[in-house]
Amino acid sequence: MSWQQAALALRRLRYRRQVRGTALERCWHEWQAGPRRDWREQEFLAVDAEMSSLDPQEGELLSLGWVAIEDAAIPLASGEHHLLQPERSVGQSATIHHLRDCEFEEALSPREVAERFLCAASGRTLVFHNAQLDLAFLDLACEHLYGAPLLLPFADTMAIEHRQMQRRQMAIKAGDLRLGACRERYNLPVYPAHNALVDALATAELLLAQLERGVAL
Repeated sequence: MSWQQAALALRRLRYRRQVRGTALERCWHEWQAGPRRDWREQEFLAVDAEMSSLDPQEGELLSLGWVAIEDAAIPLASGEHHLLQPERSVGQSATIHHLRDCEFEEALSPREVAERFLCAASGRTLVFHNAQLDLAFLDLACEHLYGAPLLLPFADTMAIEHRQMQRRQMAIKAGDLRLGACRERYNLPVYPAHNALVDALATAELLLAQLERGVAL
């Protein structure tokens, strides 16, 4: 068991009563921290979110996308993309993610999206590019719905790339750790940004490229 897994297991004990009988509790139980395995034998779920603000205290989750990694490959049929019903107008954030208020008429409730996401995440290690931002919103959503933060194991392709650049003594300039810039260093194709499912797929491809080069999680 890694230090991250041990820390998460300890933190979950605090929330046992709050999550009893919920989708979050079921997801926790599905994730069993066994002996460390080769990454090719592990299952991952690459995740990306679009928000109305970068501040989790002010913004809302607007969309969530994810795709699985199994047997060192990405089954495209596992991809899902969902809009969440916002409480307020998306405002000026629409200039970034191009999601307008009128597009949320048939959006799912936060609980519906959370249930689908937790089902997909069961037994898998989550993967983000800039985990701190996405997890801040996901933790708040889970606390609102289930009384506890997400508390699932995760990898962060941005943090992995940062460590690699430091080891190589490469100068890290503004923008060097953006998803597109990281992908470029692995000769991965250019994808349009700020669509949650496309960014999740881009993150999944980046993780596989990093792991193929022998990078440690």
